[in-house]
Amino acid sequence: MANIQIRKYRDEDAEVVKELFTLGMSEHVPSSFTHTLKQPLTQMVLMCSFCALITSSKSFLLPVLALTLLLAGVRQMVVYMFNQYIEASLGKDLSSIGETYLRQKDTCFWVAESDGRVVGMVACLPAENAHGCLELKRMSVRRSHRGMGIAKALCRTVADFTRERGFPAVILYTSVVQTDAQKLYERMGYTKTREFVVPELAAKILNFTLFEYKLDLQQNRERD
Repeated sequence: MANIQIRKYRDEDAEVVKELFTLGMSEHVPSSFTHTLKQPLTQMVLMCSFCALITSSKSFLLPVLALTLLLAGVRQMVVYMFNQYIEASLGKDLSSIGETYLRQKDTCFWVAESDGRVVGMVACLPAENAHGCLELKRMSVRRSHRGMGIAKALCRTVADFTRERGFPAVILYTSVVQTDAQKLYERMGYTKTREFVVPELAAKILNFTLFEYKLDLQQNRERD
């Protein structure tokens, strides 16, 4: 991990952090679209629409065109869902990183810097749904700098910060389509503790699941 420095966030990092978050989230659109197409409800709607049109129109071209439009509509719905999440995040904690993560108790925000350029980020704060734990949030590494151990180093930074403050565990949430992130967290010692469908209606229809992971720092210390 040559020339990589992990440091605390500074106000001048604001725009590049927002860009990094936006790019990272947008990368999940293709896998989310594929996930949507695999759902039984989606397949049933597409098949029924195709069969109904080919029966009523006596033409093969019209159903194919209609199916293409339906697929384009499904993809646009996935894009819309991600854009809504990105805009909501940029308007909440990522619009006031200093206030949310640097001036509150037991919170912090770090960036990974390579040759003066911010290429990764991670944050943590007290978990809302797990009393006595800190939550790892906003993990992202620029695509050009993946495979260099930056994500692992950011994970360790959060774990060390949590341990130093006397908290027993770190928790985090990741989605069903973020398979690389799931593998990373499991390699870092996190265990999956539960899974649940995102409460929004569209997410329920598409069976868009979130996974909760937990890193037990006390157990890791006993192993050491």
